[in-house]
Amino acid sequence: MADSAPLRRLARRVHVRALVSTGWRRMLDSLPAALQIVLAAVAAYAIAHWGLGHAAPLIAVTVTITTLGLNRDARPRKVLETSIGITVGIALSEVVVLVVGKGWWQLAVVLFATLAVTRALSANPAFAIAAAVQSSLVVLLPDPVGGPFTRSLDGLVAGAVALAATALIPRDPRTAAARDARVLFSVFRESIEGLAEGVARADHPATELALERLRRTQSMVDAWTSALDTAQSIARISPWLQRQRPELEMQARVLHAADLTSRHLRSIARRVTVLVEDGHERPELAGLISELGTGIRLLGQQVEDRELTGAARSVFEDLATRLDPAVIVPGGALREAVVVVLMRPLVVDLLVATGMAADDARALLPPVAD
Repeated sequence: MADSAPLRRLARRVHVRALVSTGWRRMLDSLPAALQIVLAAVAAYAIAHWGLGHAAPLIAVTVTITTLGLNRDARPRKVLETSIGITVGIALSEVVVLVVGKGWWQLAVVLFATLAVTRALSANPAFAIAAAVQSSLVVLLPDPVGGPFTRSLDGLVAGAVALAATALIPRDPRTAAARDARVLFSVFRESIEGLAEGVARADHPATELALERLRRTQSMVDAWTSALDTAQSIARISPWLQRQRPELEMQARVLHAADLTSRHLRSIARRVTVLVEDGHERPELAGLISELGTGIRLLGQQVEDRELTGAARSVFEDLATRLDPAVIVPGGALREAVVVVLMRPLVVDLLVATGMAADDARALLPPVAD
């Protein structure tokens, strides 16, 4: 028992260091969003206070902060929908207060009505809660000097400022999209290396591990999709990111191919896992899988280095011309041939991701005998 104490202390130190590292990285990643929120909140306050004469425009500040938030999804459409929904909740609250006054049961009516209406407007539960928080302030705080619907006007100011901040002070989510791409392609690389090693050495555990890794890639594809969708949406309205739109369109092609690659590789991995159970080594098939992995690695690198587009296409073109099951599996073994056949549509999809027309990519494949 005494010998295990140093190990436990070491494990705790490693855990603490990992938590600190994760927290530090999370803080650094949030700094652009934090700066955007601060500038937008100050701008909303200035417009409402000095421009409209509102003494304490609390709603203008809080709605701005709530609308922008620290979420990865900062699409202009989402910002607009959130600001409109919260403002509707505030206006509804002001109507209720104007008609029936303030009190505990009025608060209950306002909260229930706001939650019901905002849930009808949006499927996002957090959206309804944010609107309910703002509407409760209308009931609980003293009436503003400006009279009825002063806070609704502040909500409109906040929405306009938040949308302007999204365009003029963009967070540039290309960084998040590129990071998500690196993570996904890193898993692809490790998985394909495992498949190639498993086929070359008839190593069943290696192929099972590769399959398990590939089963976790869908969440990575979804994260990249969200980040890229946000980047493209912001680039459409931001004058500072207009020049980045061709790069984002290229990345969208790669993302589409990565999604298909994830699905194709899972099918191939399932076949390979069954194939190696017989204990036979298949170095030639392993070589093809390794070559496929080289091309996929280069395709992932082109997300941040567009000069590698030609390199990835060259690998896939060469591979496509040799994907003939009758040549690779001369004996006609069905299980090996199925793996080669499954690689054919994957290589076509990858060639399309490099910018090649689908028909031209399919034309590179040798015909398969019936």
